[in-house]
Amino acid sequence: CGRCPLYKTEKCKVKIWNNEVVELRKIVVSSGLKEDYKWSQPCYTHNGKNILIVTAFKDYAAVSFFNGAFLNDPKGKLISPGENTQRARYMRFTNVSDVLNDSQELEKFIKEAKAIAEEPVKLESVKPPEVLIEELKLKFEVDSNLMSAFYNLTPGKQRGYNLYFSAPKQSKTRLSRIEKCREKILKGEGLHDEYRKNL
Repeated sequence: CGRCPLYKTEKCKVKIWNNEVVELRKIVVSSGLKEDYKWSQPCYTHNGKNILIVTAFKDYAAVSFFNGAFLNDPKGKLISPGENTQRARYMRFTNVSDVLNDSQELEKFIKEAKAIAEEPVKLESVKPPEVLIEELKLKFEVDSNLMSAFYNLTPGKQRGYNLYFSAPKQSKTRLSRIEKCREKILKGEGLHDEYRKNL
C-alpha cells in the first residue's frame, strides 16, 4: 500500500496477508463500490463518499468502514479502533476461511453503508457528550467567561481540550493546563489551531 518503509519488501503486511486481501477485494469490488486510491492505499467509495478501506496490519487483514458505528451489527463483528473513535469500525480476518465464512455479513455491511452514503442527511456523532473533568467544572463555577467561551467552541475543540486537561495524574497539573489554555479558549481557538496555521 505504500504507507510504511516496508513497502515492496518481503515483510510488507500486504504481502503477508495477500490471500486474504485478494479475497476481500473480490467481495468489495463485486458489491459495486468504486475503487480509488487514497492515503496510499485502496479506498472504496459510493455516491462520492468514502465507504471503506481494505488493508493489512501486522496480525490480520481488515475491512475498515468509515461510518461503521452506524451499521446494524447484532453479531458484534465490527471492532472500534480505539476508545475515542467515533465512527470508524473494522472487521478483522486472519485467514481466507474467515473471509469466506463472513462474506455474507460483509456484503450486508457494504449494502447498508452504501444506503447511508445515499442519504442527504449528515450523520451525527455517535458518542455521548464528553464528561468534563472535575477541575474544569470547578473552574467554570468561578469563571463564567471561561465556561461560556468553552461551550461556544465546536464539540471537537471541546473534546480536544478535555482530553488534554485530563491526561495528567495530578490535579494541580490539570489545573495548570486549564489556566495556560484559558486565553486560547476565550479567543475561540482550538488546542492545536496555532500549529495548523503554521503548516
